[in-house]
Amino acid sequence: MRAMVLSAPGRPLALEERPDPHPAPGEIRVRVEACGVCRTDLHIVDGELPNVVRPVVPGHEIVGIVDEVGQNVTSHRVGQRVGIPWLGHTCGNCPYCAAHQENLCDRPVFTGHSRDGGFATHAVADAAYAFPLDGFDDPVAAAPLLCAGLIGWRSLKMAGKASRVGLYGFGAAAHIIAQVCRWQGRQVYAFTQKGDTAAQAHALSLGACWAGDSSQSPPQSLDAAILFAPVGALVPAALRAVCKGGRVVCGGIHMSDIPQFPYNLLWGERQVVSVANLTRQDALEFLEIAPRAAVHTTTHVYPLVRANDALADLRAGRFQGAAVLVPG
Repeated sequence: MRAMVLSAPGRPLALEERPDPHPAPGEIRVRVEACGVCRTDLHIVDGELPNVVRPVVPGHEIVGIVDEVGQNVTSHRVGQRVGIPWLGHTCGNCPYCAAHQENLCDRPVFTGHSRDGGFATHAVADAAYAFPLDGFDDPVAAAPLLCAGLIGWRSLKMAGKASRVGLYGFGAAAHIIAQVCRWQGRQVYAFTQKGDTAAQAHALSLGACWAGDSSQSPPQSLDAAILFAPVGALVPAALRAVCKGGRVVCGGIHMSDIPQFPYNLLWGERQVVSVANLTRQDALEFLEIAPRAAVHTTTHVYPLVRANDALADLRAGRFQGAAVLVPG
């Protein structure tokens, strides 16, 4: 197999040839067809997340074909297309797992973080955390659904029944969840970096009723705001934009520090909440909803060996939608 490997924070990924892995009991091996490039991969490469097991193969938006199953695996078959997300394993024993809050597990394993991920030709995964993608015929289009889509979906659930939803940072997650919002009959307000007219046009093309930069106020108060951009200064900005009783959902795994802000921005029973990881139930729900909502992902394809270019382009905001690596 071939893999793009991170050996130390801040260093470019290096192409390595390795012996083909084999699944342990309860695991499967997939031949990777496509793997999305997520902003969390940037945080891992840049050393902004703790407990990364290095050297590591990043990538946690994996679509592939099962080509070997370990002992005791009856849920998957060779030749089946599956998706492998960020949450790669949970302990099943801690208080959070017992309370059906596996996204908060005390001893989790994360794909591309604490176990090798999908920036490779092959990947091994816990079968219980690999989701059938029967009916998803385009692996490149499906790859961003495995994190941008799932975290977007969990964030939208946390936003509650909001009719007017603001999306701060119109990248991979926002461009997916905006389509779900419109399918559900919600109004979408898109906030981008100042001067990013391309992102604003992209948002409007996907049904947003308004698009502007994050320093602007929307034309009317929002019921909820979801922050996908990892910028702490957006929290008080979003609090200004939501109405009384509104909710600000922080959807990223990493964010710069939130600056001090006056209490009156929070007063009126406004709330600030965070989203941590995802659950398998989130995945089952969203992968059933995405086809019904006719979600179309905007993708930019890179060969596996150009993973560093994809990361650099993501960091610089050189494309709309999502980057996807293919091993071809």
